Amino acid sequence: MAVGLREVAARAGVSVRTVSNVANGFAHVAPETRRRVQEAIDELGYRPNTAARSLRRGRTETISLVVPELDSPYFAELASLVVRAAEERGWAVHIDQTDGRADRERRMVSGPAGRSVDGVICSPWAVAPEELAALSAGPVVLLGERTAPGRLDHIAIDNVAAGEAATRHLLSLGRRHLAAIGAQPHLHNDTARLRLQGHRATLLAAGLPPAEDRVVAVSTLHRPDGAAAMARLLDGPSRVDAVFCFTDELALGAMRTLAERGRRVPDDVAVVGVDDILDGRYCVPSLSTVAPDKAQIARLALDCLARRIQDPQAPDRDLVADHRLEERESTLGAAARRRQSSPPGS
Repeated sequence: MAVGLREVAARAGVSVRTVSNVANGFAHVAPETRRRVQEAIDELGYRPNTAARSLRRGRTETISLVVPELDSPYFAELASLVVRAAEERGWAVHIDQTDGRADRERRMVSGPAGRSVDGVICSPWAVAPEELAALSAGPVVLLGERTAPGRLDHIAIDNVAAGEAATRHLLSLGRRHLAAIGAQPHLHNDTARLRLQGHRATLLAAGLPPAEDRVVAVSTLHRPDGAAAMARLLDGPSRVDAVFCFTDELALGAMRTLAERGRRVPDDVAVVGVDDILDGRYCVPSLSTVAPDKAQIARLALDCLARRIQDPQAPDRDLVADHRLEERESTLGAAARRRQSSPPGS
């Protein structure tokens, strides 16, 4: 016998309407109540009739997540978090990869692979956000920077502050010959520009005018790009004793080159990245990084999408997700190991 809303409501001690609100992903349910209802749903094996619900509501209960690269650890981790958060709302997620190509970004936002979806969460690299807003056939939530208002919502970390935090950390260690790897002047995505802006502003505030030969542009954000950029820095005219890499993948590549050239991390060159990917926690030395709250980004994106699905004319929202600096061995060396192994309060 199929389990219905009434059985779930009785098990959770709430009304049928509350169960329906949780099953449909509505936001106005208290966290403790949502947890209790979800436990009852899981225990009883309740499964909503998605076909009937979609027909009744005029929706597909399906969204599209559009990312540049699925083999990027950052986007893979983010996609997993979006899928999990969407499941709590009873939504399915189609994941599309654009490879950072403008034609794919335009096609995925205007009509993802010919599929009917209720909305799109997109992280664009090649197409300007204002163009995507004009192309979108329905609700769109943008991950990353945008430069102009449009018919979409926007979620990002404060990338200027991220660049400032990474650079300030390196300066606090007594480093004075800082380099940056990750500028991407060929992209519409402003993330790299803002991280570089924060890096340069922090150097200037410390009385250290940025040296342009210590800023290396990359075509992509992969490990080989970081390795090649680090080689250029080591072969260049300026001394380098610290490197701010705009992604953890770039930082891992840079550390590989440093090891091959006989440079010790962090003794000779300290390295910090951005993203807090799992690889960075387990490499040797472990990677200091600016860690975006990826779970919060996923939740905010789905909240914005649900809001805009319900009210397409709702005002645009620009939301800033949290980030924190994780100080590990690539900047602190043995001190990081000692700190991690010390019991609380010691």
